[in-house]
Amino acid sequence: MLDGVVSLIGRFPALAGINLRIEASEVILLRGPNGAGKSTLLRLCAGLAPLSGGSGRVLGHDLGLRSSRRLLRRQVGLLGHKTSLYDELSVEQNIRFWAKANQADPGMVDVVMDRFGLAGRLRSVKVSGLSAGQRRRTAMAIVVCRRPSLWLLDEPHSGLDQEGRGLVDNLVLDAAAAGATVLVASHEVDRVVDLGARTVTIAGGRAIAESPDVA
Repeated sequence: MLDGVVSLIGRFPALAGINLRIEASEVILLRGPNGAGKSTLLRLCAGLAPLSGGSGRVLGHDLGLRSSRRLLRRQVGLLGHKTSLYDELSVEQNIRFWAKANQADPGMVDVVMDRFGLAGRLRSVKVSGLSAGQRRRTAMAIVVCRRPSLWLLDEPHSGLDQEGRGLVDNLVLDAAAAGATVLVASHEVDRVVDLGARTVTIAGGRAIAESPDVA
């Protein structure tokens, strides 16, 4: 729940008084032009962007409290434009590192690597040698390992082939079916709406429209 939330990046109001209500297990499509505030909204909901004004609670955590944001980050999986991968480590080493850092079940590592097509020759390849799509798969595998209550996906289909895009779609459906909430910032409107998403249009750092579809 966000009420009149303002988030400043430097002196610029990336979010300028946004109001938003999201229910558990909803799939939300965030649409809008570049620079509208979609990425900042995802980072705010992950406890990473500053709350400069208004009030917000995500998964019961007060965004205005540093200690509360720290607890929130343990329950959130964020896939941003930039991945938190270590180039000098292999695919498997990256996934195992982040799984351990987030106290994820070690048994999940092999499961997600297999699901994302990373269990073969790619498991020992350094991230520096991966294509953009392979990096995206690795980053998504890390999110899945965490089994988050809130999924925050920023252009998740970007750089993926058709098979990879279908995999993302299935993961979103599986996450929502398991009771997780999913926010997807995407320009691929038709694809995300097909997942049963409620559409929220962001412009100028505000939510200016909401609808069950894009018609």
